[in-house]
Amino acid sequence: MKNLIYWKLSAFFFVYFFSWLVFFAFLPIWFGQKLQLTGMQIGTIYAGNAIFSMVLQPFYGYLSDKIGMKRYLLFFIVILVALTGPFFVFVYEPLLINNFYVGMVIGSFVLSLAYCAGVAVIESFIEKCGRIYNFEFGRARAWGSLGAAVGVFCAGRAFNYDPDLIFWMASGGAIILLLILLTVRIDESKADFIKSEPINLTNVKHLFSIKDVWLFMIFILGSACVYGVFDQQFAIYYASLFPTVEQGNEVFGYLNSFQIFLEAGGMCIAPFIVNKIGSKHGLILAGSIMTFRMIGSGLANDPISISIIKLLHAIELSILLVSVFKYLAKNFDTRLSSVLYLVGYQLSNQLGSAILSPIVGNLYDTVGFKVAYLFLGAVVGVFTVFGAFVLISDKRIPKEKQSELKEYIQNEG
Repeated sequence: MKNLIYWKLSAFFFVYFFSWLVFFAFLPIWFGQKLQLTGMQIGTIYAGNAIFSMVLQPFYGYLSDKIGMKRYLLFFIVILVALTGPFFVFVYEPLLINNFYVGMVIGSFVLSLAYCAGVAVIESFIEKCGRIYNFEFGRARAWGSLGAAVGVFCAGRAFNYDPDLIFWMASGGAIILLLILLTVRIDESKADFIKSEPINLTNVKHLFSIKDVWLFMIFILGSACVYGVFDQQFAIYYASLFPTVEQGNEVFGYLNSFQIFLEAGGMCIAPFIVNKIGSKHGLILAGSIMTFRMIGSGLANDPISISIIKLLHAIELSILLVSVFKYLAKNFDTRLSSVLYLVGYQLSNQLGSAILSPIVGNLYDTVGFKVAYLFLGAVVGVFTVFGAFVLISDKRIPKEKQSELKEYIQNEG
């Protein structure tokens, strides 16, 4: 593709996800093996991440739509990525050991700003660029998956050598991110969804009075959110299936890297699949794959079987992410796409994660991973069926909703 903006933003995706996944994929192992935290404590940390992400995402979403295609937020996130190594080694680890709850709060705030909430800012920005410069978001996002795969592969070896290396590798990626971002110039005159009147908080408030927005959020809460909580401590369970945790850590790095590599291919194919079956059916398909993987993980008894089942994540994530963007763009006002994505999708995920993470962590401590996986898989299955009935049909575009909102914006703007 002879599109310079596409290649620059794809490279940005690659390096950002490398910096994130080079440490984040091994974070539960770092918590459990180096810091000796319990499942309940690890779940509490993930709940803190979710709460801070939930608080930050509406502000990130509003600011993203307010400033349009300006890069201020992206520069801010790059600075935070650069601070990953110093923060984890000199601040976060000592705090978690000596004052767990203070460390949890500060760590959750920083992680959310840079990654858990920050990633949605980057994805939303590049999705808008795709609409301006006529390239599929999924194809650009595929490079993020490749970067994540490389990061996890490198982390698998680095972690057993020195766990702190994974955090310094993340900081190193920020230099490349900054160089890429400095060369990106976006022509806002080509963006039809930016030319109209600027949005305000009243417009956003009206958007969330629409029933279909809330039904979408409930579906995400019961499917993608529960699935995310299931996946938080999967690395710990996987490593426990091997003769030594060191061997389990290394194999998990290879497996996760291969899975993310497949995810990159899935991101290239997913737009064709979703365009063919429709965004609603894409969401239901993703929910069905989640259900199968979770229940399958609870039934599998050996590393080979559970490794094969884990690879399904590559298919599920690709279809889910593309379907979410297309569903929101098709059914709601595109000028508010950042708010819809960060709040309607990401906030639903974080809200459920904040509530469920410590509960599920305690469930792992009491009844074990396998039983917990079966229960969580059944929950996702129920909400997938719910979505089949309540999500907007692919054959119906709710024009009355968009026209109602646009008329309201014109009158109030």
